Amino acid sequence: MGGKSVTKYKKIAYLDNAATTPVPKSVIETINNYYGCRKVSVHRGMYDLAGEVTRDYEHVREQVAQWIGASKSTEVIFTSGTTDGLNLVANSYGTTNLTDQDQIIVSIFEHHSNFVPWQQIAKKTGATLKVVGTTPDGQLDLNELEHLISSKTKIVALSMMSNVLGNLVPVKEVADLIHRQNGILVVDAAQSVAHVPINVQSLGADFLAFSAHKMFGPTGVGVLFGKEQLLKGMPPIQYGGEMVDQVDLKHTSFQNAPIKFEAGTPNIAGVLGLGTAIDYIQDVGYQTIEQREQVLMDRLLSGLRAIKSVKIYGPQVDNQHFGVVSFNVGDYHAHDVATILNSEGVAVRAGHLCAEPLMNQLGVSSVVRASVTFETTLSEIKCLIDAVRKVEDILK
Repeated sequence: MGGKSVTKYKKIAYLDNAATTPVPKSVIETINNYYGCRKVSVHRGMYDLAGEVTRDYEHVREQVAQWIGASKSTEVIFTSGTTDGLNLVANSYGTTNLTDQDQIIVSIFEHHSNFVPWQQIAKKTGATLKVVGTTPDGQLDLNELEHLISSKTKIVALSMMSNVLGNLVPVKEVADLIHRQNGILVVDAAQSVAHVPINVQSLGADFLAFSAHKMFGPTGVGVLFGKEQLLKGMPPIQYGGEMVDQVDLKHTSFQNAPIKFEAGTPNIAGVLGLGTAIDYIQDVGYQTIEQREQVLMDRLLSGLRAIKSVKIYGPQVDNQHFGVVSFNVGDYHAHDVATILNSEGVAVRAGHLCAEPLMNQLGVSSVVRASVTFETTLSEIKCLIDAVRKVEDILK
C-alpha cells in the first residue's frame, strides 16, 4: 500500500554507455538532496533558501564555463540536452541568418540530432544543404570538405566524435576552414564529452552542445555554448516566464543571453546533478580516463577481430576508436545478435543508431554497438567477446 515495489534486475555487462552512462552515487545524492530538502525555484524567491539554491544553480553555470573554456558564464545556456541545444541554434541562428543564397555543410556520420534540424532549416530558408563524406578508413574527408566550403557556406555542423564509428573529428582544422570564409562551426559534443577534454576556444567552436546523461549525469539536462556576440543577435524560440524583461499589452522585451533562451522553470535538480557529474570527471581526470579506456578498447577490438565472422566498421587503428565499436556478425541481423547477447547478460545497442545516412553509406541497415567508459571492466569485455562467439552457433 505504500507505493510500488522496486524491481530487482540481474547483473549485466553494460556496454551501452554511448546511449547513456551510469550515474555515480554523488550525483544521486545531489539530486535527492534537492528534492528532499531544497526543492524551491530559482531566480524568483526572496527568501534565504531560494537565494541559496539560485547561487548553487548559477555556480554550475560558472563551473561549466570554466570546464569547457568559455570566456564567460553568460555563454552557457542550460537546455534539456544536446538535441534541444542543436535545435535552438538551427531555429534561432539559422532562421535569422540563412537565405536561399547560403550553404550549410554537415557530415555523413552525423547523429540525426545534428542532421535533421539543418535539413529542415535548409528547406525553410532555401539554403543548400551539402554533405561531406568519409575517407575509406572512416575518417572525415577533409579534402572534400575544403572543396565544398566557399564564401556561400554560412554554417558547418559536425559531431566531435561519431556515435557509430568512434572516431574523433579534427575540429580545429574544420574551424579554421570555415572561419576563413566568415562562417560558423556548430559542434555536437554529446559523444565526446565523457572521453576527452573540451575547450571551446582552442577548438574554435562557435556553438557546442552536449548532454549530462552521457557524462555520468542525469537525463533531461544539457548545455549549449554559444559565443557572446552570436547569442546577442539571436531571438528566443520559446516564450514564457523569467526570460522576459518587460511585458505590456502590445510589446514584450527580453532578457539578455543566456536567460532569454531559458523559458520556464528549469530542470534545477538536473543542473545541480550536472555540476556534481563534472566534479566526478575532474576528480578522476581525463588523462586517467583515456588511459583506462585505451586498455579496454584494445581488448575489445582484439577480441572481436579474432572472430572471423565479425566485421568492424570505422577506423582499423585501435587508438582511433574512442569508447565505441560498431560491428556485425556474418549476415545476421544486428537485432538478432543483440538479442542473443542479451540472453548472455550483455547489454549493447543495435539498429541504425540514429545515423541512417551513414548506414546507407556503409551498405547496411543496422549494426551492433558496444560502448565503454573508464568504469567498464575487462570482465565485461570478456563477457561480450564470449557471447559474440556463441552467436553463429545459435543462429545456425
